Amino acid sequence: MPAVDHEHLDNLERSAATITNGVGLVAGAIMLILLVVLCGRWLF
Repeated sequence: MPAVDHEHLDNLERSAATITNGVGLVAGAIMLILLVVLCGRWLF
């Protein structure tokens, strides 16, 4: 089997985790905004 560059794999995993967290934060913010808008229209 070929040699594995563990440091490079760690860097890739770190960047993938950062992207995943960013996408999750954006999705959560959009859902929160939609919830506030929909509840605001229902309440007022």
